Amino acid sequence: MYPDHPRTPDASDATPAAVPALETRELTKVYGTATAMYDGQVAVSGVSLAIPRGSLYGLVGANGAGKTTWLSMATGLLRPSHGSAFLDGHDVWADPVAARGRVGLLPDGPTMSEALPGHVALRHVGVLQGLATDVADARAADLMAVFDIAGSADKPVSSYSAGMKKKIGLAAALIHSPRLLVLDEPLEAVDPVSAVTIREILQRFTATGGTVVLSSHSMTLIEQICTHVAILDKGRLVTAGETAAVRAGTSLESILVDTVNKSAADGADTAAPGLDWLDGGNGVR
Repeated sequence: MYPDHPRTPDASDATPAAVPALETRELTKVYGTATAMYDGQVAVSGVSLAIPRGSLYGLVGANGAGKTTWLSMATGLLRPSHGSAFLDGHDVWADPVAARGRVGLLPDGPTMSEALPGHVALRHVGVLQGLATDVADARAADLMAVFDIAGSADKPVSSYSAGMKKKIGLAAALIHSPRLLVLDEPLEAVDPVSAVTIREILQRFTATGGTVVLSSHSMTLIEQICTHVAILDKGRLVTAGETAAVRAGTSLESILVDTVNKSAADGADTAAPGLDWLDGGNGVR
């Protein structure tokens, strides 16, 4: 079970329920003139999306759809070219301290010093988030036990497997008991037993008033646990809403595949090349 640590009420608890947990307005990212390779490349184009408080919100799309870029801009990790983002009603860029203190992040990349032992690194994250050292120490121990990595608490994070790094990254997002979790591929490389534990934690988190936004390529995961879903394609928001309404009697996978195929067909100048040379696997010739 998820460790029980009562959360001390603060100003964020008084935020009206009507205020989205996370909201972006015309959020846009264009990679400019730093290198010719990216000159004028639109990664995210005018995405306006409101995440209801208490929801478990899935974000899906093909590789390169803009999911990670949108998440990074929405949480203050990447400055947008245009548009704005709000966490619990606080402008991410105009009021960064108030905004970012409300969120727990599992980004696409390291979340702590990997040279440190796991327990020390996790405790350090807790202290940086404003926890007393003894509280951070206790929560770090609880979280490592829940994620079944306590046996590696004294080993440097750099020695962890990909799945273990994902789990300690999620622990770092949870340690300060935020009201909003933003997770980029939280189950990637995680073993099936730990995946069940993580799913239970996320469902409990939202059932007790928290909000989760997660990006995932697992359509099964999104369909099973997410109350809402948004689909991105080539940096644009295709559709968003309650999961059942977006599915409309079919599967998210089929909707996503149809969306990507239609987009590819609309922008194609020539037919895609075949792989005739692969037929039969007859070796080099």
